[in-house]
Amino acid sequence: MSDTKTFLLPDLGEGLPDATIVEWSVKVGDTIRLDDTLVSMETAKAVVEVPSPVSGKVLKLAGGAGDVVVTGTMLAEFEIDPNLPQRADGQDTGHHHGGGHAAPAAPAPAKAEAAPAKAESGERADSGTVVGAMQSSDAVRSEQAVAVGGVKAMPAVRALARKLGVDLGRVRATGADGTVSSDDVKRAAADGSAKPGSAPAAAAPRAAAVAEAPAPAAAPARSTLSQSGRPIRTQPPGAAVTGQPEQLKGVRRNMARVMADAHSKVVPTTLADDADIHAWAPGNDITGRLVRAIVVACKAVPALNAWFDGDKLTRTLHPHVDIGIAVDTDDGLFVPALRNADVLDPRGVREAINRLRVQVEDRSIPASELTGYTISLSNFGMFAGRYATPVVVPPTVAIVAAGKGRHQMTPVMGGFESHKVIPLSLTFDHRACTGGEAARFLKAMIDDLARAN
Repeated sequence: MSDTKTFLLPDLGEGLPDATIVEWSVKVGDTIRLDDTLVSMETAKAVVEVPSPVSGKVLKLAGGAGDVVVTGTMLAEFEIDPNLPQRADGQDTGHHHGGGHAAPAAPAPAKAEAAPAKAESGERADSGTVVGAMQSSDAVRSEQAVAVGGVKAMPAVRALARKLGVDLGRVRATGADGTVSSDDVKRAAADGSAKPGSAPAAAAPRAAAVAEAPAPAAAPARSTLSQSGRPIRTQPPGAAVTGQPEQLKGVRRNMARVMADAHSKVVPTTLADDADIHAWAPGNDITGRLVRAIVVACKAVPALNAWFDGDKLTRTLHPHVDIGIAVDTDDGLFVPALRNADVLDPRGVREAINRLRVQVEDRSIPASELTGYTISLSNFGMFAGRYATPVVVPPTVAIVAAGKGRHQMTPVMGGFESHKVIPLSLTFDHRACTGGEAARFLKAMIDDLARAN
């Protein structure tokens, strides 16, 4: 009698309690080989591939695309084929997710350890990468373009195609080796060329793809910042409101947990004031100036550039400034970290913010870049609103929120003038810092924003 193995969904990163099925690479009855991609799963931060822990016949699968699977519950069941390669017993690491699992292959851990090493030396490992290392079946694997149904695409691109109602088999692939890119999917969604029933598209030469690619502003389902800092945003085609209860998944699911946890752990207090920017020279980048003002304030009042442990009542003041930049997407709220904001010049700040935003929208942001920031910024005024009470997420102790700029009459020598102001709200954890510290921090920001350049 053949042995069977029940494979339980492993922790796909940072103790996340569940993940959502994006797309299976197999169906019941198929034979899969050890370490071949079994399924693409969406977590709160990434779309990752889960490799098969064995070689054998697929007996059961946990559900279909869009279903939520709880970590530690059945993901798949296999009938082990002894004639195909299997993980050697000696490779078992002792991490059990429903059966024996193997140790990581030797080269992979070195790759996974490279990122922290770079971070410590001041180099960032996020530039030019895609959603990276995840541990599944105790094998570390980077996201790769995988051929499913004859179409080669990364898991994040498959998730985007599903969201936009695009048939990948009908998308004109312009990526290397015939890989479908996220831009290919967005272009197909915009022109309607990849709807079910349309003719399949052929891959195009890479050179032609560069020449024919439309401007980024034409891409659907994307929230971008113009040079002035204003949003350019379009809704994905086919988005429908059903009026029926919808289970939260992925980013929104995790956001709900994080906000509830923050609400229970933080003692929030908010101060609000206006920053007069009448003296600004033309061409100032609003988000860039806000980042600079936060850096100045963090240097003046380090108490707000800190982490606080409410259980141990300990505080960690940071010599560097890593700012969590809130990015609004249709999938939910992301907060990537703008690393070393205190050493970046204005151009470096803008380039870093643009890169982070693109990585968030393409779901190619490394999970490591969504944690570890020392203070947060929410520039909700790009849309609407004046003042706010933004949520402080532990272990940080403060978040700055910038509202929509407006003109107001300001008293000056000899009368009144119309000055433009930016409303600022500063929410802080009153356990970790005093009201005086928060007020001095806000004043330092206001003073820096009042400068012409």
